[in-house]
Amino acid sequence: MKLKVQTLDATAKGDIELNDDVFGVTPRADILHRVVTWQLENRRGTARGARERSDVARTGKKFGRQKGGGTARHGDRRAPIFIGGGKAHGPRVRDFNPSLNKKVRALGLKMALSSKVASESLIVLDTFDLTEAKTKTLLAQLGKLGLGKKALFIDGDAVNDNFRKASANLIGLNVLPAVGANVYDILKHDTLVLTRAAVEKLEARFNG
Repeated sequence: MKLKVQTLDATAKGDIELNDDVFGVTPRADILHRVVTWQLENRRGTARGARERSDVARTGKKFGRQKGGGTARHGDRRAPIFIGGGKAHGPRVRDFNPSLNKKVRALGLKMALSSKVASESLIVLDTFDLTEAKTKTLLAQLGKLGLGKKALFIDGDAVNDNFRKASANLIGLNVLPAVGANVYDILKHDTLVLTRAAVEKLEARFNG
């Protein structure tokens, strides 16, 4: 399919042919849900486990009389109330170990890209090149593109340095290189903006 290419000033810059195998896949909610769930599970950090009563290296010998000592009954020094004793109901290490087939992950990314094309939320720009890193200048240019509240900009190998600096203070605008393109971020934003280089990198990523 063909899509028009623009500049940051919303000036026409020709057309680009998008690969239907990457940008023309019919989205499936179940696939997208599996990939997003896998991504979010990978972000989860596990707690550092505490040593509980059975993990503490202290004597298990009964250190006092059962009765007649004038104190509570205790069987060993590993009890949580003693200094050096085991933690009562402490945090435990949980390994979620999420796994997802590579083919399903690749299919999910294709579907996320295709969903933006289907909803007409994909914009292709020639480049993100800016002569100076000025937020005010960039904001005036982006106003002509008709972006939504949240927009994701994806460049080629690396994001233009001036563009990255100028966009750093803009709320709802995020920037990634092509290698960082992922299903969760694409679906989370109202508009996806790609450069010609990003389109080439994404297509090469699947064809390679």
